[in-house]
Amino acid sequence: MSTTSKVALVTGAAAGIGAGCAKRLARDGMAVGVLDLDAERCAGTVAEITAAGGRAIALGADISDRGQVQAAVAQLREAFGPVTVLVNNAAITGFVPFLEMSDAQWEAVLRVNLTGTFIVTQTVLPDMLAAAWGRIVNISSSAAQSGAQHLAHYAASKGGMISLTRSLAVEFGPAGITANVIPPRFITGTIMSDASFAAAKQPLGLEAEIERGPIRRAGRPEDIASTVAWLASDEAGYVTGQVIGVNGGRYI
Repeated sequence: MSTTSKVALVTGAAAGIGAGCAKRLARDGMAVGVLDLDAERCAGTVAEITAAGGRAIALGADISDRGQVQAAVAQLREAFGPVTVLVNNAAITGFVPFLEMSDAQWEAVLRVNLTGTFIVTQTVLPDMLAAAWGRIVNISSSAAQSGAQHLAHYAASKGGMISLTRSLAVEFGPAGITANVIPPRFITGTIMSDASFAAAKQPLGLEAEIERGPIRRAGRPEDIASTVAWLASDEAGYVTGQVIGVNGGRYI
C-alpha cells in the first residue's frame, strides 16, 4: 500500500504524544483522524496538519463508549476511507495511594486506558482485515515495566496494553496486520507528564530524571512520533509483538 492511500486514526491526539503522532503521519502522506474527548480539542492539531498541506479531520469520542467510537470511526471512513493505521494513545491517570484507591478510581482508569484500547481496536480491525494490511501501535508506559508509586491503576492498565498488543500480534499476523507497543519513560510537552512534575508527584524532579539517563535530555512527542511512523510503514512489516522502549535509556 502506498503511503498516500493510508488512513490513520490517532486517539488522544489533541496535544502531546498523540498530536505529535498525528502530525508526523500526516507529514508522511496519510489522511489522519485526530480523535480526542471532543472534536473542539482537536482543532489546533487539525489546523497545523491542513496548514502544512495534509489531510485531517477532528473527531470527538469517549473511547470507553463503543457507540461514540463507532460513530467517530464512521465519520473518518466517510471522509477518507477505511482505516489501516491505528495509534492507541488516549489515556487518563491520577496519583492515589494504593490503600486509598477506590473501586471507582481503579475502574475508571482501566475503563479508558485498557477497555478503550480494546474498543477502538475492535472497531477498526475489520478495515485492516479487508485490506489484508494493517498497523496497530499502542502507547503504553514505562510504569507498566517498573511499577509506579501511587499509580497502581495506571500501571496495571498500561501493563494490560502490552499483553493485549502481543495477543493481537499473534492473532492477526497471518492477516498482514502488525501490532507493537511503545512504553515511554517521561515525555515533556504532554499534559500528564508536565502536570505530574509541576505538582511534584514524581519521586525525582525533571532535571534529576534527565541526569539518570544516558541521553541527557527529556523526551519529546516527536521522539515517539518518529518511531510510530516507522512502525506504521511497510519497512516495519516484519516487526510485530514488540515492546519498543523510546526512553533515552532510562529503564528504572
